[in-house]
Amino acid sequence: MGLHKELDGILVVSLEQAVAAPYCGLLLADAGARVIKVERPEGDFARGYDNGAGGQSTIFAWLNRGKESICLDLNIEEDAALLIKMLARADVMVSNLAPGALERRGFSGDLLRKTNPGLITCAVTGYGSKGDAVRKKAYDTLVQAESGICSVTGTPEHPSRVGVSLTDLSTGLTAFSAILRALHQRHRTGVGIDLELSMFDVMADWMNMAILSYRYYGDAPPRSGLTHSFVAPYGAFDTKDGKQIMLSIQNNREWAIFCQEILQDEALIKSPDYQNNTDRVENKAALAALINAVFMTFTKEEMLAKLEDARIACASLNSVAEMSDHPFLRNRSVEFADMQIKIADLPVQTDTGSVTIVPALGQHTASLRDEFSQR
Repeated sequence: MGLHKELDGILVVSLEQAVAAPYCGLLLADAGARVIKVERPEGDFARGYDNGAGGQSTIFAWLNRGKESICLDLNIEEDAALLIKMLARADVMVSNLAPGALERRGFSGDLLRKTNPGLITCAVTGYGSKGDAVRKKAYDTLVQAESGICSVTGTPEHPSRVGVSLTDLSTGLTAFSAILRALHQRHRTGVGIDLELSMFDVMADWMNMAILSYRYYGDAPPRSGLTHSFVAPYGAFDTKDGKQIMLSIQNNREWAIFCQEILQDEALIKSPDYQNNTDRVENKAALAALINAVFMTFTKEEMLAKLEDARIACASLNSVAEMSDHPFLRNRSVEFADMQIKIADLPVQTDTGSVTIVPALGQHTASLRDEFSQR
């Protein structure tokens, strides 16, 4: 028996938009929780990120399957009252609205727990909820820049953002793990808790390797593209069919095998220029030229086969198109309106498979109004 709806019976009300909180909500729904997505009347703006699903957003479909959608306007007294009734029965409230937006409307954890002592709230912000951090707007790339991620990403000449929504997704994952901890604590205490985490704090933790290098080793690691600041050979090397292979030699034992089996030059094993990793890093430009000269006599597939046979750590430098057709890729069909969308499946597998139904805007508004207004 594997994982199977372990959060069954948990009700999550999520005032979410964009990516970070919706990704947290997706993970909760996939674990069996009932997740009610509260949207403005015009909907989560992520519904407009693209129109690849018959005019609707494929990105929204990825992040929001397995949820129910209700449209509420919290400026309307009736809708605000309905949300209070929903939260009186909820186990968890997730939000990533502007700092203080919910508290100003009377939806603080302290007030809500007067009628629902076990309620767990989880607020996701960009930079925090105090001081100047409150005023600063936050989107994924902006937080990547502010937290220094871009300064260690890219080539020596040009900084770059990470090409996926690293900040949003890592924050959603961190929020998910924090909520699980809070649920476990509530099981012992019976009392809910307010959780708050910022995208900036998540990235600050992930930046510790660079921060510690700066503080204690004299400088931050330089941007090095596909190479590595401290390991060689490590990077992309060319093959004769115009493609590239990523290679990583992490120790002298692997270096010796690489010289024998791939470069077919055992003299390099004890060469003073390449004997140890520090030597190889110091001479990595010459080493790269040497490796490229050998790799250029093979196609990508031929060289990958040789490297795999020799148990050398390597990877194909794939395009998105190649990743889309990768033999290791597990896909999942998702239903969005009248369409079936094929997406990469969630990494944690469950006995019943991951959630697949994407809600239309306000699809469950009428039924949810009826359900919660009766109590």
